[in-house]
Amino acid sequence: MSWIILTVAGLFEVAFAFCLGKAKETSGTEMYLWYAGFLLALTISMSLLIKATQTLPIGTAYAVWTGIGAVGTVLVGIFVFKEPTTFLRLLFLTSLIASIVGLKAVSE
Repeated sequence: MSWIILTVAGLFEVAFAFCLGKAKETSGTEMYLWYAGFLLALTISMSLLIKATQTLPIGTAYAVWTGIGAVGTVLVGIFVFKEPTTFLRLLFLTSLIASIVGLKAVSE
């Protein structure tokens, strides 16, 4: 169950990064709503990370959490914000995914 909680925490990390990106693109009331979404997603993400680290090793949990956030944020950047997709960027993204899977495999 802790791995599921950690995965959801990582997805909320992606959500707060997405909210920051959307806030950057907007102004006025809409911008403040995106910042409110950022704070909500941040709070949920951190709360779930705390819950997951009660049973998982802190180093592994934190690395997996940030990895999920990093991979998800890069993918959101590519698909939503139209950031560049280069060979090297995809290569390093793939190596990051392999590292996350490896950490989970050796932490069971």
